[in-house]
Amino acid sequence: MYDCIIIGTGAAGVSAALTLKARGKNFLHLGNPALSAKIGAAEKINNYPGLPAIDGEGLKKAFLNHLEEAGIQITPAQVTGVYDMGGYFGVLCGQESYQTTTVILATGVEAVRPAPGELEFLGRGVSYCATCDGMLYKGKKIVVVCTSKSMEEEAEYLSSLAAEVVYAPLYKGAELKGENVRCINDMPRAIEGDKRAERVVFKNETVPCDGVFMLKSAIAPSALVPGLKSEDGHVATDRQCRTNLAGFFAAGDCTGRPYQYAKAVGEGNVAAHSVCDFLAEKK
Repeated sequence: MYDCIIIGTGAAGVSAALTLKARGKNFLHLGNPALSAKIGAAEKINNYPGLPAIDGEGLKKAFLNHLEEAGIQITPAQVTGVYDMGGYFGVLCGQESYQTTTVILATGVEAVRPAPGELEFLGRGVSYCATCDGMLYKGKKIVVVCTSKSMEEEAEYLSSLAAEVVYAPLYKGAELKGENVRCINDMPRAIEGDKRAERVVFKNETVPCDGVFMLKSAIAPSALVPGLKSEDGHVATDRQCRTNLAGFFAAGDCTGRPYQYAKAVGEGNVAAHSVCDFLAEKK
C-alpha cells in the first residue's frame, strides 16, 4: 500500500513528487518517464521565476535533472481507472493494479475533447485500453481513434485481434497497415447506439462496429475517476487542492486556468502538503 500515487508527469506532478520525496513518503509516480510532451513543446517561457526566457526543452531538462538528483523514478504507465475503495484507492493501469491511501491527479487537460457519446458508452462498447479490452473484440469489427503516433503500437495490437479495423489517426505520418485495416482521415463526430456503442459518425460516412477504442495520452478525469466532481470541464478543488473524494487531490491544468507552469508547480506543492496532512490525520 502506497502513501500516495501521483498520476501525470507534467510540472504539477514533478513538483508533487519532489515534495513527497522531501517529506519521506512512500509514493509511486505514474506517467511518461520523459515527462509530458507539452513541456518540451513550449517555444519560450517568460514567467517562470529564476529561469527567464527558458524554452520548453530547457525546462524539461531541468525537471529531469532535479528528479534524478532526488532519486525519484517514474513508472511508465497509462492509468485507465481510479476507484474509491472506501479508505483507500485502487489504481488500474492496463492489467496492473496498485493500492494507495491517497492520489494526486496531475494529468493536465485533454488535447482532444470527448466525442458526443464517448463518455455515455464508456464500458459499453467504448474503451480506452487496448490491453484491457482487446480480447473482447477478437474476430469482430472495431473503430480505433488514435491521437498520437506513440500509441500506434496499441492500434497494431488491436488489428492483430479484430477481423476488421477502421482506423482514424488524429496525427500525421500514420503507418498502421494490414489487410484488415482501413484508414479514415477524419475526426469522429459522434458515437451512437442503443444499449451499447454500435456506430461511429464521421463527416462523410457512418461506420457500424462492435466496439470503439479511443487511444489517448490523457483521459477526461470524469471518465478516469467515477464520482469525481467537475466544474466547467475541470476537476473541482479547494485551495488545498482537495476534491470531493476524501484522500483524492488534483493539481495543475486539470484544475483550471491559467494553464501555466508556475501555477502548476505551486499546486503540485500544495497537493503534496495536503497529502501529508491527510496521512497524519489518519494516524
